[in-house]
Amino acid sequence: MTKSIKQLKITLTRGLAGKKKEQLKTVHALGLRKVNQSVIKPDCATVRGMTDSIVHLIQIEEIKSNA
Repeated sequence: MTKSIKQLKITLTRGLAGKKKEQLKTVHALGLRKVNQSVIKPDCATVRGMTDSIVHLIQIEEIKSNA
């Protein structure tokens, strides 16, 4: 039986000029540095909380991977 692990593909869609320091720190903590850069993170409460605070700067896509 395979277990389906949810992951999130997070893409930075907006520039960071003029944004609050907390938002900049959150974006960098997710590993995003440039516009249109994407990272894949596990779908957990910590990552969801981080993405909720910068939802206007990013695009989130759910990915199901089999493990």
